Amino acid sequence: MPACRSGTRPRPAASDRPRAVPAPVVLVTRRLPEGGLDPLVDAGVAVEGGAEELPWDRDVLAGAVAAVDGLVCLLDDPVDGVVLRHGAAGKLRVVANVAVGYDNIDVAAAADLGVVVCNTPGVLDDATADVAFLLILAASRRASDAEAELRRGDFTGWGLNKYLGRDVSDAVLGLVGYGRIGRAVAARAAGFGMTVLHHRPTPTGEPGYVATLDELLEQSDIVSLHVPLTDGTRHLIGQAELARMGPTAVLVNTSRGPVVDEGALAEALHAGTIFAAGLDVYEHEPSLHPRLLDAPHCVLLPHIGSATVATRRAMARLACTQVRDVLQGRAPAHPVTPPPR
Repeated sequence: MPACRSGTRPRPAASDRPRAVPAPVVLVTRRLPEGGLDPLVDAGVAVEGGAEELPWDRDVLAGAVAAVDGLVCLLDDPVDGVVLRHGAAGKLRVVANVAVGYDNIDVAAAADLGVVVCNTPGVLDDATADVAFLLILAASRRASDAEAELRRGDFTGWGLNKYLGRDVSDAVLGLVGYGRIGRAVAARAAGFGMTVLHHRPTPTGEPGYVATLDELLEQSDIVSLHVPLTDGTRHLIGQAELARMGPTAVLVNTSRGPVVDEGALAEALHAGTIFAAGLDVYEHEPSLHPRLLDAPHCVLLPHIGSATVATRRAMARLACTQVRDVLQGRAPAHPVTPPPR
């Protein structure tokens, strides 16, 4: 090697130079609220996608995940075993759902493939509980029926026997599921002087626990659902359960649509088997059972439970933060554990 000039060092051979490590790549399936991507962008992660407004086709998504390290998706993106196997065959390490529910993801397949799955609990509890209570009030007091008549121009003035609903104050509220959101609904019910009961498969040891679903349905004036969608909760509320509730009862669902048999609910409302219902989620979103659309005393919302600016931003940031953490070798805040086999 020739002598170096004074004050200089020999340049290493090209083969000895450290190689630049490429930035990890994360696919984002939908446009996130402003600021939602910041945890990834600030960490120097390369973001692909993020402009779409509609769910991805399964086959298109399967092709796309093969080339990325992480995936940020929504609850209507189909992240099944096919998608996950394509991703794991490449370099996919983590999937974060911008939602509490994760029934759109094959969690067991992800665990087998070594792909971490995360969700976003906690940040949407209050917003969803507010909508649950909005539905409790609107359905009980026949708000949709009354507004529809007003908008049609059929309102002819105050009448002693018009739009008669059911009292919420001092009523018995039965919560099916007693996690974060269920407890937040219970806190709101206290302000209305309601008696709050709750049911879940394992005893809570807390006041108001009811051991069986049938007992809860029979004892409650209003029933609000707060359970995840699993094989055990699909059609948890069907014809027999609605019959147990009785003709003055109100059903509210802000959990997952398939928890309720929509056909049975529509028939129950038309027949007067129960008094009213308030729904924010549906069995085959975005489609609704056609008989729900003209069912009496039925309040229908288009899945807005977490739809506030602050909440949706917080959900997006939490999902992106967990993807960043996994890619940087840290444990995510909310890993999803696969169900027992």
